[in-house]
Amino acid sequence: MPLVLAFTAAPAGAQGSIPVALRVAPFATAADSATLAQGRPQFPQRSLTRNDSTGLSLQEKRAPWWAPVTSGVLPGTGQLMMGQQRGVGYLVAEGYLLLQLFRARRDANRDRDAYRALAFEVARKPFGGVRPRGGWDYYESMEKYLESGAFDRIPGGAIDPETDETTYNGARWLLARETFWVNPGIAPPVGSSEYSRALAFYQSRAIPAAYQWSWRDAQLEQDVYSQTIASANRSVQQAVNYVGLIGANHLVSLIDAYVNVRVRRFGGAGVAGLFIGSVHTELQTVGDPRDGRRQLQTSIRLIPVGRERTPERQ
Repeated sequence: MPLVLAFTAAPAGAQGSIPVALRVAPFATAADSATLAQGRPQFPQRSLTRNDSTGLSLQEKRAPWWAPVTSGVLPGTGQLMMGQQRGVGYLVAEGYLLLQLFRARRDANRDRDAYRALAFEVARKPFGGVRPRGGWDYYESMEKYLESGAFDRIPGGAIDPETDETTYNGARWLLARETFWVNPGIAPPVGSSEYSRALAFYQSRAIPAAYQWSWRDAQLEQDVYSQTIASANRSVQQAVNYVGLIGANHLVSLIDAYVNVRVRRFGGAGVAGLFIGSVHTELQTVGDPRDGRRQLQTSIRLIPVGRERTPERQ
């Protein structure tokens, strides 16, 4: 009995990756039963009509060797070149996935600008100055700590690290002491190797004065800030998932076109003693249609092949 291998790729949850499932199930039709009764699959018979200039049959001419390449570049084009209407499905899936990718990136950029503006206008405003833009780690730290703390508690002279361990800089100084001092609560002599290494560690990881922040008396704004960052993270993850689905659509279309070219030009394509009977791909709705979740499912139908030789090329 023929088998169906079904590969499914779908966008996961907000923080997940792209799951891929493999399903193996028996599949049989009346035509399959007749095929197996004869001991081998019935490969498509090609027309004997030849073109005088190319020496190829009409069916071979409709299966150019470059069809899989075009399908790999733009899904569905190879199938359309061979007169297969399912190529439209690949093209529609490609268009849909690209639109979703652009939408996810647009949302991620919008949320990124929103949380940066909120940090600039609320948490960093009391400290004035240029307030340069930070990297992702900087904005993530603003979500977790109420205040950055001072970089140098007593301006002028040697650096005096922040000692309030509830602040970001204070937590960095605690980590430095725990890492390099024998006893984090007892300071070694200033200028000693232990103190110098701890101070260098602090300087490389603490927030400088130009990036200082405080959400004190602005708890509501910090909550909105955290929600905006979470929304940006979801959009970024969705964009990554859609990139994976677009790649899967290209790969499946390429394989589908390759199998059809093999069948038309050489009488069949096989894998590990199994004849590839057909390849079917469709974009399916997952769960509640209002959630907008989709999955791309590809089924490859495999038929066991006996040791008999396939029909010779016409």
